[in-house]
Amino acid sequence: MTAKGLSVVFILFVGLIFPRPILANPTAEKAAVTSSVAWLSLVDAGKYPESWDQAAEYLRNAVTKEQLSDSLKGARSPLGKVISRKLKSKQYTKTLPGAPDGEYVVIRYETQFEKKKSAIETITPMLDKDGKWRVSGYYIK
Repeated sequence: MTAKGLSVVFILFVGLIFPRPILANPTAEKAAVTSSVAWLSLVDAGKYPESWDQAAEYLRNAVTKEQLSDSLKGARSPLGKVISRKLKSKQYTKTLPGAPDGEYVVIRYETQFEKKKSAIETITPMLDKDGKWRVSGYYIK
C-alpha cells in the first residue's frame, strides 16, 4: 500500500471515531450493530476482500479492495484470533469529522485477542444509499 493510500485509510478511520452530536435512534443502532457483527465475522475469518465487498459505498470509494485488505491484515494478523468481544457502546449520529453528513452509528467493542488481552474496536456502519447499514470505518486501539 502506498503512503498516500495508507493515509487515506487512517484519516477515514480516525475521522469516523469521533462523532459530534449525541442523538438517539434505537432502531438504527440495532440495525447497525447487526451489520457490524456480520462484517466483523468476515474480518475475524481473514476474509478481507469480502469485507470490502460488504462495506459501505463511501469506504469502497475511499480505498481499493487491496488497500483495505492490506490494512486489515496488517492490523489484525499480529493480534491473533478473537477470544471475546463485548459491546461497549453504540451512538447514532448524523455528522462525523471528515465524512459527509448522513446516518452513522459509532460502535465500540471491548475485544480480547490471543496476543492482545485488551483492545477497543471501533466500527462505524452508515446507512447506505440503498437503505442498508454497511461498515464505513474500522479502528483498533
